Amino acid sequence: MTAQATLAGSRPVADRAAILARIRARRAEFTALHHVPCDAVADLKALGAYRAFVPERFGGDALTPAEFCALIEEISAADASTGWVASFGVSALYLGALPAETYAAIYGQDPDTVFAGAMFPPQAARETAGGYVVNGRWPWCSGVMGADLVGVGIKLDSEATPLPRVAVMPKSAVTVDETWDSIGLSATGSHDVVVEDVTVAPELTFVRGSTPSFDDPVFRYPAMAIASQVLAVVALGAAREALDWVQENSLSRASITGAAAPGARPYVQSEFAKAKGLLAGARAAFFDTIEEGWQQVLADGETDRDTHIRLRMAATMAARDGAEAARRAFVLGGSGAMLAGHPLGRCMTDAACVAQHAFLNEGTWTLAGAGFFDQPTAPGYP
Repeated sequence: MTAQATLAGSRPVADRAAILARIRARRAEFTALHHVPCDAVADLKALGAYRAFVPERFGGDALTPAEFCALIEEISAADASTGWVASFGVSALYLGALPAETYAAIYGQDPDTVFAGAMFPPQAARETAGGYVVNGRWPWCSGVMGADLVGVGIKLDSEATPLPRVAVMPKSAVTVDETWDSIGLSATGSHDVVVEDVTVAPELTFVRGSTPSFDDPVFRYPAMAIASQVLAVVALGAAREALDWVQENSLSRASITGAAAPGARPYVQSEFAKAKGLLAGARAAFFDTIEEGWQQVLADGETDRDTHIRLRMAATMAARDGAEAARRAFVLGGSGAMLAGHPLGRCMTDAACVAQHAFLNEGTWTLAGAGFFDQPTAPGYP
């Protein structure tokens, strides 16, 4: 099944190509804003990014993990920051740990509900008769500018858990401090959020990574694995965009020194083929492992520990190899790629920033190795 065939999910999406072209055309605008604006988020809703994992009984599309990752890869090829923001459609899965009635009220009313979360560091919340009084500041709230709901990590004196409890509230209840200013993924709007004396009812909180309230197969797919995969695939999309640019421009681009066009040079041909091969291998390993895990969930109701580890490792590898493929494309762009705003520089830094994420960075190799040797791993890692 191709990415294009699965992009729309189970309901047709009009003008899919036009939406992606519009995203690509506006990426400089998004960078200047430091976030993806609400009208572009509406385009992501039209593509099905936020209802993708919502069960059909609540009006969603009930995509598989591979189908959703294909969607995010396609959007990320148009603009990595927009793909990153769209990837948080995965929130419909970990919000499944909310009480069933709460989840049904949220998504039954609007299956395209947009959630943005800032989990760390968890801030102490005070317990009252009406719920939990929340105060604090949380960084890295990607996509908050277009969100309907915001979740923040809290900790309670009465509770000991290695994973954060998340308090969910309307975006109107938080203040966004527009702090985001980065060299890559610069339009994700990963600003700080500030909460002051907001009381959140217990039924609007959940422990992230805890047992979902639903038994649909997708809710039994490892939650932290899919959380890392939907981010990693952004690097694959950025790398694909970079290599496509090289291929499309390297024969028409004249050298100011009078040398042959880049596409006619043997070393460019060789290095381009190597980069294409690296990306193809990364994509194959990534999607094959996801599909293996999904089939295991369908057959057995869950993944075994070895598969769970490989699902996490496949995400780390995709992020790393995507970043490397984008870097190689940048090198093939020559001196022109150094200029501010050049597509190859943007793709390279975006993909590199994906690989810096805590779910995907160098430390996750150690966690995978520890898991394979039955040694202690971090919370949320098998």
